[in-house]
Amino acid sequence: MSPDTPDTLEMAIVRSSGLDTLLRDLTDRAVEAVPGAAACSITVRRADRLLTLAGSRGMPSGLDQRQYENGSGPCVEAAETQAEQYASDLETETRWPTYTSYALSVGVRCVLALPIDVEGERGAALNLYGVETGALGGGRDAARAFAARVGDAVNVALRVERRRESAADVRTALLSRSVIDQAIGILMAQERIDAHNALQRLRRVSQDHNVKLRDLCTDLVTRASGGGNRR
Repeated sequence: MSPDTPDTLEMAIVRSSGLDTLLRDLTDRAVEAVPGAAACSITVRRADRLLTLAGSRGMPSGLDQRQYENGSGPCVEAAETQAEQYASDLETETRWPTYTSYALSVGVRCVLALPIDVEGERGAALNLYGVETGALGGGRDAARAFAARVGDAVNVALRVERRRESAADVRTALLSRSVIDQAIGILMAQERIDAHNALQRLRRVSQDHNVKLRDLCTDLVTRASGGGNRR
């Protein structure tokens, strides 16, 4: 999606409710869009761990978590190798024996896991589950198209979140700069020293007492304005 693309439903959801709501909505829509899909989840690597960021309604608990715990399964392989994984019949599947046994126990008979290209992340996948043998075979093209759409939407959502975080960091920095400048002005007036020496004195006290410079300056400004007698 380019910056000039008109707002899509995904963008509207991100702006109003955030990434979590967007992903839950996408997993539900994937079940509707892909023939044979009974459930869907989205796996993304965060802080060196694979996590399920969202699952559709009716998603059996543990389907993804068992894979993460064992380090083996279709969504783990799709995320880590960026190669599509398809198991048309878990009854005869031999690649992931521990996971296959659990999936069969909760009624899953076939699995399709497709890699998602997510900016700044080292692994992501769209996972689709069917309750009948071979149920997802005819929907693989639809699933690939939807995985690309999910990747685009997630990347847009992550960019929006990063911009929000960046804006918050800028606001915090500006507030910190403001209170430090006020504290410098107070010291200049009280001690009759210049701005450089005032800042150096504040830094020295900050280091000697192991107090953040911003917190030290906030305390000084508060006391100077009669707002308290904190030390």
